[in-house]
Amino acid sequence: MVERFLKQTSFTSVEDYNNNLEFIIPENFNFAYDVMDVWAKENPDGLALLWTNDQGAEIRTTFAQLKEQTDQAASYLQTQGIGKGDPVMLILKRRYEWWVVMLALHKLGAVVIPATHMLTKKDIVYRNTRASVKAIICVDDAYVTSQVLLARDESPTVSCYIAIGDHVPEGFHDYQQEIGQAPAFVRPAHVNTNDDTMLMYFTSGTSGEPKMVAHDFLYAMGHLTTGVFWHNLHEGSLHLTVADTGWGKAVWGKFYGQWFAGATVFVFDHEKFNADTLLRQMEKYRVTSFCAPPTIYRFMIREDLSRYDLSSLEYCTTAGEALNPAVFDKFFEKTGIRMMEGFGQTETTMTLGTFPWMTPKPGSMGIPNAQYEIDLIKADGTPCEDGEKGEIVVRVGEKKPIGLFKEYYRDEELTREAWHDGLYHTGDMAWRDEDGYYWFEGRIDDVIKSSGYRIGPFEVESALMTHPAVVECAITGVPDDVRGMVVKATVVLGKEWKDKAGDELVKELQQHVKRVTAPYKYPRIVEFVDELPKTISGKIRRVEIRKKDSKGVN
Repeated sequence: MVERFLKQTSFTSVEDYNNNLEFIIPENFNFAYDVMDVWAKENPDGLALLWTNDQGAEIRTTFAQLKEQTDQAASYLQTQGIGKGDPVMLILKRRYEWWVVMLALHKLGAVVIPATHMLTKKDIVYRNTRASVKAIICVDDAYVTSQVLLARDESPTVSCYIAIGDHVPEGFHDYQQEIGQAPAFVRPAHVNTNDDTMLMYFTSGTSGEPKMVAHDFLYAMGHLTTGVFWHNLHEGSLHLTVADTGWGKAVWGKFYGQWFAGATVFVFDHEKFNADTLLRQMEKYRVTSFCAPPTIYRFMIREDLSRYDLSSLEYCTTAGEALNPAVFDKFFEKTGIRMMEGFGQTETTMTLGTFPWMTPKPGSMGIPNAQYEIDLIKADGTPCEDGEKGEIVVRVGEKKPIGLFKEYYRDEELTREAWHDGLYHTGDMAWRDEDGYYWFEGRIDDVIKSSGYRIGPFEVESALMTHPAVVECAITGVPDDVRGMVVKATVVLGKEWKDKAGDELVKELQQHVKRVTAPYKYPRIVEFVDELPKTISGKIRRVEIRKKDSKGVN
């Protein structure tokens, strides 16, 4: 499969990858037809999807079966008036049908808008209105369907409501009941061009309202490097990525790149995360490749990993937030596997990564993915030297890189703010070492200026995370009359440390940071909390902590 889309399909070094990565771009590329249906023809009995849940259910689906199911779903959606260019919101949790419906909508040339099941009525109205959503396909979860129905009167563009499950409420079409009545699928004469919009994500909004990130049909191809090279997948791989289907990380790790590689996507559908339960699933099904945010690894390493047979596990990756070196070291100590970090945004595919032919540096995001021209620039727009901190940017020439977003939909001003003068500005800060590895510092808005020093929150968080008491933490700046700002740590303690929260532990954590990193970076304020404020996609909302502190609440 990969040879259809790359002029060179394997690489042995950074130089080889940087010099020879070149895509073969067909006209009117459509992932559902040009990848998945081809697999159905060439490897019909290959296992495409292995879906399980926390109730013991299991579905094994071959590429040939998946083609049949996606054709049937596409035909059914056509009967509901859904076609080329129609915006369709999916709120399906990790239900098996999410994978089927995603591919079906690609076959119709519709615009897919994946969304999390945690949206409120207000969130749904906002998305329906901003994107002129035509149809909503959701799980029959009582909370989800109630919020969708509450949003109905304020969502005039939505003409079709479909629910999937055993208890479909009034007001929704019953997907499972009606799909069997659909006629045989006939592929539309003209489905899409490469430039048409295929997918839109509403960003999680660490500050402000969510933005609508629009991707074209080549975005799927942009994830070939994600699955084949970063995840290091191949036919026979069984890959598990921990991600809700409402997040961009789902198509990073549970969809496009994995199926380019011909791997099996493993899904564990569960209501509440539990490290022991997840590890038991990995053990039972012999997962070979695993990807999760560092938060998941933090909980995993607090388990006794010797109790699980993880001998099938060959490769582990992480993205979604910066990886603390202490987590890398502990996981390697317990498993012998080095986590390979990657970096990207909702607006991109993987822009920086640690590839199989590289030696990972704990805490580093790796090197630029060769499909992007990445640089670091200072506030005045000049390039950074090695060791200097700056903003990560993508240099965009005459042709948009494969995987970079089209625009912030219906917001030209916001698009121009982020993408101008040949640069896409990520808003993320980093520095580059002498070997070309990038090291995350934080969002531009999160950098703390204290007594003339610029302090990135991640470096202090990494220091704190090496203390055994700390499960999670967030570093922010608090206004100070003398220093301009002082460093504050908001800390979630391990359960065995909660009864020790107090002045003595504060001093211990402060001294610990002084020993691990430069003394001027230590947190002068430490607050213990039960949980950190996060977006619905799980990212820490430091802006919320700063807002609370600005009101004088500690």
